Amino acid sequence: MSYTAKMPVLFLGHGSPMNAIEENEFVTGFSNIAKEIPKPNAILCVSAHWETKGTFVTAMENPKTIHDFGGFPQELFAVQYPAPGSPGLAEETKSLITKTEVGLDDKWGLDHGAWSVIKHLYPNADIPVIQMSLDYSQTPRYHYELAQQIKSLREKGVLIIGSGNMVHNLRMVAWQKLNENFGFDWAIEASEKMKKYILSGDHQELINYRSHGKVFDLAIPTPEHYLPLLYSLALKDENDQVCLFNDKALAGSLTMTSVKIG
Repeated sequence: MSYTAKMPVLFLGHGSPMNAIEENEFVTGFSNIAKEIPKPNAILCVSAHWETKGTFVTAMENPKTIHDFGGFPQELFAVQYPAPGSPGLAEETKSLITKTEVGLDDKWGLDHGAWSVIKHLYPNADIPVIQMSLDYSQTPRYHYELAQQIKSLREKGVLIIGSGNMVHNLRMVAWQKLNENFGFDWAIEASEKMKKYILSGDHQELINYRSHGKVFDLAIPTPEHYLPLLYSLALKDENDQVCLFNDKALAGSLTMTSVKIG
């Protein structure tokens, strides 16, 4: 892939799969951010919903749309996002990473952490998309350092997206306030600390998130929705500006906060 002006990096708080078919303020935020950035040559997405032993990238020509959820309306299961894949980008990503042996995957596709948000950025599904998996056996620092090895893709027109949620505790969701902008005190406290570290560039505190006590333990009971944030932050250059959007809590124990870098 040829060199281009440096692409920004995104972290998208993806929330419920229903965002794929609803019109709401968060969907509007996704659509608007796409208008602020150059159209990419390709997209590499690190989604909370693809955890593996080892690191893999999707390498098929036509990734399938994966409906990796249950209990939602049939309308949601009918959604297809037929973006092409990019075996070439998969090979290039594999070649850049020396921290581990990256496997080329031909079975996964695009899970809802990817397609439910990317469809609002690029509804025509005309930009190649690959996914990179999260190795569930590795530490936060490992993930951060691995992500740093793909930074050069930003200069080849690749939009790198981390997709998760900074605060994500489904066991404590206030179901009666499912669509309300509301956060429990611990969720707000954790979110404010995370945002302070993001905006000040203090990535070490975010890597060491387990050192921040109970509010972080409640906000991040399991790491998979948080780790994509570290992938996005690891790609930041010193002079990149950072801004937040969709910065709201939802249903008590989730935040939709998203980040644009560069």
